[in-house]
Amino acid sequence: MNLSPILISIRTATAAIVVTFFLGLLAAKLVAGIRGKTGKMILDGILTLPLVLPPTVAGFFLLLIFGVRGPVGKFFLDFFSVKIAFSWGATVLAAVAISFPLMYRSARGALEQVDPNLIYAGRTLGLSEWQIFWKVSLPTALPGIASGGVLAFARGLGEFGATAMLAGNIAGKTRTLPLAIYSTVSAGDMDTAYNYVLVIVIFSFAVVALMNYFTIQEKRVK
Repeated sequence: MNLSPILISIRTATAAIVVTFFLGLLAAKLVAGIRGKTGKMILDGILTLPLVLPPTVAGFFLLLIFGVRGPVGKFFLDFFSVKIAFSWGATVLAAVAISFPLMYRSARGALEQVDPNLIYAGRTLGLSEWQIFWKVSLPTALPGIASGGVLAFARGLGEFGATAMLAGNIAGKTRTLPLAIYSTVSAGDMDTAYNYVLVIVIFSFAVVALMNYFTIQEKRVK
């Protein structure tokens, strides 16, 4: 069994979760702090959209933006001679785009469940809003946020449609585990496909176990 798809998937999911975690946390804080219901609903809908779109459609939009003729892709190609599409970086972009809504919604839900009395107490002590966030809200909501991070990591690890659209299926470069399973099944190599599927199942089971752990910790905090 070629280990390349496994290593590429782990590298991709790891790089993606670093970006997704902080972006999702920041977006959750900003949206949770919006008071207007209409603006909050619209922004939430935009940030959640990749979760409900078919991954191939999300990948299509990413290709329009980061492809060689897209505004961002053309800019990087012209000024830095860097081609984003069909590179390993494209697998990370696809994973970030698809896993971001899961991190964002989990973090937002956890932050909105923080006891308001704790926040009010922080304000009476003279803490700024960012100090309250880092010292009060974040530690209290951490189990829920961590659960969202684990779920987002798993989603990035298993991403297929958007990755195929933006990064392609290049062996040793952009062929992640889901793409490797598809390729080996298409080639009739069922034994290798079984091995890849087994790896995905083990990772998925570990994710479920971690999510259950953080759910238990979140209930204890409450």
